[in-house]
Amino acid sequence: MIRLLFALFASLVLGACSSVRKEPLRQTPMIKAGVLPLALNDDFSFRKVSTFFYDTRHTSFRQPTMNPMLQFERQRAGFGAVSGYDRAERFGHYYNVWWRSKQPADVTVRLEYRQQNLGSHVQAKDFFYPAAQGTILTKFTVIGDEYADDGRITAWRLLLIQNNRIVGLRQSFLWN
Repeated sequence: MIRLLFALFASLVLGACSSVRKEPLRQTPMIKAGVLPLALNDDFSFRKVSTFFYDTRHTSFRQPTMNPMLQFERQRAGFGAVSGYDRAERFGHYYNVWWRSKQPADVTVRLEYRQQNLGSHVQAKDFFYPAAQGTILTKFTVIGDEYADDGRITAWRLLLIQNNRIVGLRQSFLWN
C-alpha cells in the first residue's frame, strides 16, 4: 500500500515538473509578406537563433574542419540520403529559433527572407501556436526546389506576431 501511494505521489510530482512541448498548428509558406504595425512587447522575445547552411557543392563547405560540432551538423543534415537526388533535396538553409512567451497567447512565428536570384522580393514562412507560453523551438527550412531555384538566402528577419502586430523582432545584419 505504501509503495502504491509513493508511486502515485512520484508520478504526480514528475508530471507537474515536466514541460509539454507545443507543436504548431500549421506551417504556411506565404506568397507575399504583408506589412504589420510594430508594437514590441517585453513579454515576447527571441532567445536564440541557430542557422546552418548545407550544400556539399559550395566551396566553404569543402573546407575540412576539426570542430566536432560542425562535423556532426554536416553529417546530421545528410544522414539517410542515399542517392544524389536525396542529397540535393537536403541542400539549403536550416533555422532553429528559440523564443519565449511569458503569458499564454496566440502567436505566429514568421521567417521573412530574401534569396539571391529574386533580388529584393521578400518571401515568408510562418507557424501558428495557439495559447503558447514558455520557451518554444521552431524550425524553419528553405531546402530542395526553393533553394535550387531561387539561390542562397541573402537576408532574413524573424517576427513574433500577436493580434496582427509585431511583438518580437530579430533580423540579420543585411536586412533593411
